[in-house]
Amino acid sequence: MDGTLIQNEVMLGADTHLDKHVGVVINHQGKVIGTHTSISTNRAGYLKLLTWARSLGNIRRAGVEGTGTYGAGLTRLLREEGIEVWEINRPDRAKRRLQGKSDPTDAESAARTVLSGNATAFPKSQSGVAEALRMLSVARRSAVKARTRTINQLRSD
Repeated sequence: MDGTLIQNEVMLGADTHLDKHVGVVINHQGKVIGTHTSISTNRAGYLKLLTWARSLGNIRRAGVEGTGTYGAGLTRLLREEGIEVWEINRPDRAKRRLQGKSDPTDAESAARTVLSGNATAFPKSQSGVAEALRMLSVARRSAVKARTRTINQLRSD
């Protein structure tokens, strides 16, 4: 796809996390026209986000943080739906803390990066050995967190 705007085009930005994602939609002038702060990290949640974003305008481009990790499922669904997805690098943590960390602000920044044309990184291919290792890594992190929660719960009683 080229960078030209289509009628009523909006950009989606997503700040991704293990348990929930945050989405922001901006118009072609950069105005925030919607924020969705509790997107479930499963196919149903991603479809709900996409339906919501489409209700705000024509969406054909999206900026997603962590397309190779927490944003992999969302990236896969957006691509299946014909949406051009750009990898957005996570902002510098020290800088973010100074300015005040906000998931909606990060999602808005992702959308603005796409709108400005500064998004140049393509998402991970999500196939082959790298994808298999990613899936193992995500499963391991989840198992370690569950184990820690269980141990803490047992010790607190």
